[in-house]
Amino acid sequence: MDLVPLISTFAVVALAELGDKTQFASISLSAKGSPLSVFFGSMLGFLLVDGLSVVVGDALASVLPIRWIALCSGLVFIIFGVYTLLSKEKQETKFKERGFPLATSFSFVALMELGDKTQFVIIALAADFSSPILVFIGMMLAFLVVTGIGIFFGAKFLKRLPMKYVKKATSALFIFFGIISIVGALTGIDIF
Repeated sequence: MDLVPLISTFAVVALAELGDKTQFASISLSAKGSPLSVFFGSMLGFLLVDGLSVVVGDALASVLPIRWIALCSGLVFIIFGVYTLLSKEKQETKFKERGFPLATSFSFVALMELGDKTQFVIIALAADFSSPILVFIGMMLAFLVVTGIGIFFGAKFLKRLPMKYVKKATSALFIFFGIISIVGALTGIDIF
């Protein structure tokens, strides 16, 4: 079994989500409610929104030529790599929780993931690899690790981790995967 789709998806999604607004939302919510409820609510939000992204990516793979998918995926990765590198977003998000941490965290994460860069990256990965199950597993493992770190170790861990280095690593990984995808599409050589 070729584990490249799983490992690649895990690496890209984990780096993309580390320090992302959804992680900060989960941290904020866990400070006010049950960390376990916030964790499960967040994971359900990722499962719904990003699980559907895998389905969309796989559907695209069945109707579009793989060369076009690889070119588009490469461009998406490069665009998000450059965007991540150049963005000056402030990642502070404050939420007021009202009683149901599982439902609240599910709602926040699901809404925050709609149209997020991670959603588009997952669609591109699912289309590019044509291996929806491995992409889904890699994606959910990445969300599990990053969200778990965020909720259970919280802001103390993130404050010690220089976000500029995480941002640079994420950008480099996006751009690397973009270049590899485009070169593979143009040369016809399957690099992954």
